[in-house]
Amino acid sequence: MEANAVDQMSMWSLISNASLVVQFVMLILVGASITSWVIIFQRSQLLRTARNGLNSFEDRFWSGVDLSKLYRQVSTDPDPDSGVEQIFRAGFKEFSRLSQQQGANPESVMEGVARSMRVAISHEEEKLEQSLPFLATVGSTSPYIGLFGTVWGIMNSFRGLAQVQQATLATVAPGIAEALIATAIGLFAAIPAVIAYNRFAARGENLIARYYTFADEFQAILHRKVHSKED
Repeated sequence: MEANAVDQMSMWSLISNASLVVQFVMLILVGASITSWVIIFQRSQLLRTARNGLNSFEDRFWSGVDLSKLYRQVSTDPDPDSGVEQIFRAGFKEFSRLSQQQGANPESVMEGVARSMRVAISHEEEKLEQSLPFLATVGSTSPYIGLFGTVWGIMNSFRGLAQVQQATLATVAPGIAEALIATAIGLFAAIPAVIAYNRFAARGENLIARYYTFADEFQAILHRKVHSKED
């Protein structure tokens, strides 16, 4: 008798015996959790690659290498995962194009450079923020979806009690337990998604801030360069 009760209270037994609505809720939450973990691993790799690429490129940039030579290097062998390279290439390409025009106004040249690098930074920002809304949605809605499954399961348990003459703990426990599993799965899906969203958002903002800092420093160098040509 006790062995049979234990079998009924096993995790798989509770899930398989749950109502279709509760099982559907569990399936949605498990799918959301799996998708979240895939995104978490992808975003971690992307942010790690972007940070390493930024550190490596800044070392090359500040090593005293000629900017034209550096531009040829990154254009010949571009790294699509290095956001700072895309920003540098966009800025220097626009600088070269505008400064070679006859009678080029230095201020117009710098405005074009700044505009090109802002566009490049915006593209990198979109790349860093990709999939973050999904993590935010999972983190904010999963507990409520799980709670819905729990409420539905408990309602079914009490409806079942109305059909028996004597209600005991053994009668009530399986229905309530299977209902609470939905809440547990909802929390299991939500907690990693919230942590990952906050972490990725903070790291993304840090990278974007460093991109803007690099762009400002690069513009200062080009500003001196274009005015030295004028003199």
